[in-house]
Amino acid sequence: MRFRLRVGWKGGRVCFFGEQRMSFRLSGLLCGVVMIVFVTVLGRDLVGDEVDRPNVILVMADDLGYAQTGYFDHPLLKTPELDRLAAGGLRLDRFYAASAVCSPTRASVLTGRSPERTGVPSHGHALRHQERSIASAIRKAGYVTGHFGKWHLNGLRGPGVPILGEDRYHPGRFGFDVWLSVTNFFDRNPLMSRRGKFEAFEGDSSEVIVKEALDFASRSARSQQPFFAVVWYGTPHSPFVASDEDMQTLVDAGEDEDEKARLQRIVDGMDEGSRNHYGELVAMDRSLGTLREGLERLRVLDNTLIWFCSDNGGLKGIEPSTTEPLRGHKSQLYEGGLRVPCVLHWPDQIQAGRISRVPACATDIAPTLVDLLGLPGDSLTTPVDGISLLPVIQGQDEAVVSHREKPLGFRFRGNSAVVDNRWKLIRETRKQKGKSVTSEQLYQLDEDVSESKDVTGDYPEIASRLSEWLAEWNDSVEDSVSGLDYSEGRVNPDHAEPKYWTNDSRYEVFFDEWRDRPEYQSFLKTRLGK
Repeated sequence: MRFRLRVGWKGGRVCFFGEQRMSFRLSGLLCGVVMIVFVTVLGRDLVGDEVDRPNVILVMADDLGYAQTGYFDHPLLKTPELDRLAAGGLRLDRFYAASAVCSPTRASVLTGRSPERTGVPSHGHALRHQERSIASAIRKAGYVTGHFGKWHLNGLRGPGVPILGEDRYHPGRFGFDVWLSVTNFFDRNPLMSRRGKFEAFEGDSSEVIVKEALDFASRSARSQQPFFAVVWYGTPHSPFVASDEDMQTLVDAGEDEDEKARLQRIVDGMDEGSRNHYGELVAMDRSLGTLREGLERLRVLDNTLIWFCSDNGGLKGIEPSTTEPLRGHKSQLYEGGLRVPCVLHWPDQIQAGRISRVPACATDIAPTLVDLLGLPGDSLTTPVDGISLLPVIQGQDEAVVSHREKPLGFRFRGNSAVVDNRWKLIRETRKQKGKSVTSEQLYQLDEDVSESKDVTGDYPEIASRLSEWLAEWNDSVEDSVSGLDYSEGRVNPDHAEPKYWTNDSRYEVFFDEWRDRPEYQSFLKTRLGK
């Protein structure tokens, strides 16, 4: 008699599926004995020859606000492809970026730690070499790893330029086998770096990097090796450069003539920057469809976890609003600066159409992957601020995962905040007559998502508890900032400080050539004065 089993991978568990489904957590001697038995009995009849480990794709938009999705009924923007991923997967509707700006959140995605612990308190800082990257851990587990798009963790500021092969902080230094990357934001017809070799591309930047990521996935599929891909868009960060066709799609997406007329009135009332901003998002959404369809053609969609989010809250000055009904925007610790869209899609393991309102954060991505893929416990530098979201992903009983046990801490430019389920405390420090003055505000988010009423006076005990937690957490972060988390007990003395790439002599040879490129013209003129 021949037995036919399908072998799957789930949260460090080996799962065998037949007429009945059984899940075993195998460890130590038991794991060895059971696997020897199956290999001996089944031999080459073992389906797939090995456990099907999931592929993972982390997708991040650049400055996408909480309100800017079709599934949240944005008054203008349709996002049919993101909506399709959401309908087929899990929405995390209380997902927070790790910071109010871009580079810090990117550092947290790779480390699971609050950004300042990693040496990245604001945009344009370099990620410390002493940090343990989730990409390195996944690579050691047998995955092929790739980064595509914006990096912004190598200490260079200014519009995105190709990363030099000799850059000490390029993606390869942090565990990526393959990388096609730029230092910062990038738009249409981008100039990028493929492991140090510059390449010029034509078309929308979102579509360029998705095509490259799919080529990477295709090579991985042919070699039967699982892949980990990081796809970091340059959209919808300024400067806003969309095609006329994508801006027209904002209107043409209306379901009937009445809706198209309504959308046309909105577009007619927008400034040029806002129209291009939203046009870029049309292209980005289309690229998500390209990604999904490409994975389906490769027959790896069902066993691929796609995790989509944004690096910080939406931009101020864009109409229609990028964050409504939330208060604040990018660079602020109010909800509008931190809360972002988030969707997880994984047909093999995530039930379609689920929505979670448990607070979650970009710091949770790395520890979730450690748990999900069964990686070693020392894969990340400690302390880790994030938690594993595997119970939420697996859809355990709502009573079990209806709240978050570990508060979320945030810091930015001398201010800090803590989110503890329904409560949020913000601590602000301002200069008054030459002295630093600190104030605190408490908000009850389940009743006041717009953070319009400070309820410190109504709930003094809660305010006191959160203030104490925030003080202790800030002390812990300061220890990390000084390097106490590392075996050396200090930060490497040669760690790079942020600077503009125009101040990096290695780029001087490109200045004359790049003066004619639209994305660099005004920047080079401003920085060089000619």
